Amino acid sequence: MFTKILIANRGEIACRVAATARRLGVRTVAVFSDADATARHVSLCDEAVRLGPAPARESYLRGDRIIEIALATGAQAIHPGYGFLSENADFAEACAKAGVAFIGPPAAAIRAMGSKSEAKALMEKAKVPLVPGFHGADQDPAFLRREADRIGYPVLIKASAGGGGKGMRVVTSSAEFADALASCKREAAASFGDDRVLVEKYLERPRHIEIQVFSDAHGGALYLFERDCSVQRRHQKVIEEAPAPGMSAERRKAMGEAAVAAARAVGYVGAGTVEFIATADITTAAGHFYFMEMNTRLQVEHPVTEMITGHDLVEWQLRVACGEPLPVQQDALKIHGHAIEARIYAENPDKGFLPAIGRVSHMALPAAVEFQRNADGEAFHDPAPVRIDAGVRAGDAISPHYDPMIAKLIVWGATREHALARMRGALAETHIVGLANNVDFLGRLVANHSFAIAQLDTGLIERERATLFPNEDKLPNEFLALACARVLADEATAVGADPWSRRNGWRLNGAYTRELTFKSERGVHDVKIDYARDSHARDGYHFEHGGLRTPLVIQPAPAGAAPSRLTLLLADRTLHADVVRHVDKAGDDLHVFLGGRHRALTLVDIIAHAGEGEAAEGRLSAPMPGKVIAVSATKGARVARGTPLLVMEAMKMEHTIVAPADGVVEEVLFGVGEQVAEGAALVQFTPAT
Repeated sequence: MFTKILIANRGEIACRVAATARRLGVRTVAVFSDADATARHVSLCDEAVRLGPAPARESYLRGDRIIEIALATGAQAIHPGYGFLSENADFAEACAKAGVAFIGPPAAAIRAMGSKSEAKALMEKAKVPLVPGFHGADQDPAFLRREADRIGYPVLIKASAGGGGKGMRVVTSSAEFADALASCKREAAASFGDDRVLVEKYLERPRHIEIQVFSDAHGGALYLFERDCSVQRRHQKVIEEAPAPGMSAERRKAMGEAAVAAARAVGYVGAGTVEFIATADITTAAGHFYFMEMNTRLQVEHPVTEMITGHDLVEWQLRVACGEPLPVQQDALKIHGHAIEARIYAENPDKGFLPAIGRVSHMALPAAVEFQRNADGEAFHDPAPVRIDAGVRAGDAISPHYDPMIAKLIVWGATREHALARMRGALAETHIVGLANNVDFLGRLVANHSFAIAQLDTGLIERERATLFPNEDKLPNEFLALACARVLADEATAVGADPWSRRNGWRLNGAYTRELTFKSERGVHDVKIDYARDSHARDGYHFEHGGLRTPLVIQPAPAGAAPSRLTLLLADRTLHADVVRHVDKAGDDLHVFLGGRHRALTLVDIIAHAGEGEAAEGRLSAPMPGKVIAVSATKGARVARGTPLLVMEAMKMEHTIVAPADGVVEEVLFGVGEQVAEGAALVQFTPAT
């Protein structure tokens, strides 16, 4: 076994690799950019060395610098994690030339699978099923369009060197093809430095099922069953689970053997994932599955495989890279229970899953383990109910330079239903404040009826928009009552022994009524609170809003409760909730977490805001820092609502800015290639009257 390794990555995967290395007694070297100088992965490793400035191309993509650090620190091997240099054949070769082991497959295997077109040609020879399509070298747009017409719509344009959902477009007609191809090529070039694409038949309501494979340098190869990754947004996975619901033993064996054949075809060594697209009836004898691609690295979703098999895949990677044979044979592997993983991202699902940046001011997570080894020889011990793989802590910042993942939440249950119940509970206990995140959305997703009964396919999120993106016209009164209770409780805590400083509204004659005003995404809410003279309970009030007037009593917090915990009697209901208050120069925000739902409100100081007008109208602003890569609007143009005006690139993804209503483009304020700051006005726009 190695005595020291360098982890050439950041975030949760760097922390995850460090956890196994620590358990095995292997020392670790972290590398970091200027943006990550105080990051969690830096503190978890035995030593850490600066790579360079924040941009990845000047830090985490500097293979030469990483190898230099490995040699200087005495690291015998480099673990690339996923992303960055993990599938870079040139880097793997450079490691070998420098005498440093690359904890991954041979460079030849990476190259063979790195081009989707070449990989599909290899799979065809290995008799692995392929989706009908064009995977050749001719990239002439007119030729590609003819191929799409031949295949039949809908088709999928996919970056040949792609991954992570970038450089992919679904095209439903010949008329849409040229624009979709141009956009796909731009995104592919920006993300991978290669704008080549392939075109293939787009299956209606397919399932995305992948097989975890592992090979050693002694000819051993096996599969550790499957993961269902069908639930996706923008071609990126949101929820993964193992095993795939409804999968028969016969179909599992067929897919597993096809995956092993794919790995053997390229002389694979180490951990890899063979991804298949499957027809909706894959769990029946009539279903079909087709090779999509092979990821020549550890996958983000590897924890669900670990949870159901009891094996530490990172440990396997280290042992195989040391030249050891695989620790078990195929027939020794068994599936135990069910595991589900939810990816927690800094993003806004209500705004097209737009990535968010900012600082995590508060993060409360359910009781969990970071990583637990579940296997002990032949004996299998139930894993912990909840596992969290995280690279972000409260106080850390999510920057625009890297993937906006905050953490992975993984649960295990004896059955899928058991695991689902645990996931719902774990998400309800996950409270993140400071920037937009998808926790609320994930809670709605795992509670969705179609997901619960395993009616899974890659279009589930779009198909279930009505339930996953509910149009809540009014803010429920219980959230307003809890926000009021937080303000009142904080005021009560702040006073000293002086009775004249108490703020509980007591008056010698009559009742004192006080107004509190809150703003939320649903509008402005004026609440009346008065001291309840007839209440025998401590901290008794009356709450009045929207025609409702009811008693409100704040109960004392139990010993050991979190500072954010509140118990409230509202009419005949007892509410247990967490209300996190965040006060800074930007405002006084209250984040209410109740029953797995999160609502953010801002306490409005009426006097301080008197005389302020509305925010500047007619300006379409940048949702985040980025670069303008295309402009389709012209000054003076009359456009309809939804018309694309310009395209921004941020975090290597394209974001189209569209007209919010019918109207006139008065002026476009930025041109192609210009960088824009978050909140910068992009277009002056006048809505039609």
